[in-house]
Amino acid sequence: MTMNETAHGEKKQTVTRTIEAPAKDIFQILTLPARHQEFDGSDMVRADEKSQRIQQVGDTFVMNMHAESQGGDYQRENHVVAYDENKLVGWKPGPVGGEPGGWQWVYQLEPVDQDTTEVSLTYDWSQVTDQELLAKNIFPAISSDQMDQSLARLQSLV
Repeated sequence: MTMNETAHGEKKQTVTRTIEAPAKDIFQILTLPARHQEFDGSDMVRADEKSQRIQQVGDTFVMNMHAESQGGDYQRENHVVAYDENKLVGWKPGPVGGEPGGWQWVYQLEPVDQDTTEVSLTYDWSQVTDQELLAKNIFPAISSDQMDQSLARLQSLV
């Protein structure tokens, strides 16, 4: 496992883990929103809202979430912004029916061999422009340790 801690002023963080599983098996879990709660290291994801498998950029899926900092239960509509089968999937969360907030989650899969994959998870908030939100100094809202926990949980699922 490797982590790139955020340097002062940096607006993204990445964690990487080598997982003993083929990229296609990992990708199958990542692209099924119904399974996201199983590998969420932040413990904020509760369940998907009758979502279909992610199949392309432009797809959306809604997740039921919980965080005390958000006032308890809430929903996020995720807009798929990156998709390359068995290699890459990413999305930008936002309010249901609204525009994404400018932060995104991207999983990149790099095969080491046919049964081993290096998985990188990047949390990037560099496109957040809401000054009121930025002034609250909440980014990163998820720590690199929580992100690594997501990859550890993902590893246990394959």
